[in-house]
Amino acid sequence: MPDFTYPGGTVALDDKGYLTDFDAWNRELAAALAAAEGIAALTADHWRVIDYLRGYQAEHGSAPMIRVLCRETAFSLQKIYDLFENGPARGACRVAGLPRPDSCV
Repeated sequence: MPDFTYPGGTVALDDKGYLTDFDAWNRELAAALAAAEGIAALTADHWRVIDYLRGYQAEHGSAPMIRVLCRETAFSLQKIYDLFENGPARGACRVAGLPRPDSCV
């Protein structure tokens, strides 16, 4: 497992770049992970997606399906891709500190 170092410390990522410890996530880490994804600054729209993903993961133990994410954030799939160029699974879930999704997020 590779380590990811950011100003607040070092965390472990899996071989695909996803955080291995959901509880190790914080907003500073999210900003650093976003920068690694090519996102210069997280906007309120980014945080809306991130906060929804984290809340859903905490409650259900998995990432939401894409249609649920779009419905609950009121963002189209295109908007999600505009915010997270690598998409909801490879971009948004990584920044949100979720494990690699098994399903279609």
